[in-house]
Amino acid sequence: MKPEKYRELTREELERMARDLGEELFNLRFRVSTQKLDNPLRLRHVKRDLARILTILREDEIGRTRLPGSADAPSGGGVKTEREKEEMRNEGDSKKD
Repeated sequence: MKPEKYRELTREELERMARDLGEELFNLRFRVSTQKLDNPLRLRHVKRDLARILTILREDEIGRTRLPGSADAPSGGGVKTEREKEEMRNEGDSKKD
């Protein structure tokens, strides 16, 4: 699934999907060691999907993106512009004086 589709889901749905994919990854790794897989590429897809979901959850946690129904994200959200970053640096410098 594309990251844009994951960003449309709520945090609870993503956490549930991450848990399910983690279990599937465990089972696939176990089956690799004991028998041949029907679809060995499934292992790669599961790992990548899990990584995408965990990345999106982390972005929501630090406020880079805002997931639907996420109350703990900052209201402004998003990445700061270079101008905002520069203003923050200048504020920090002026406080030291």
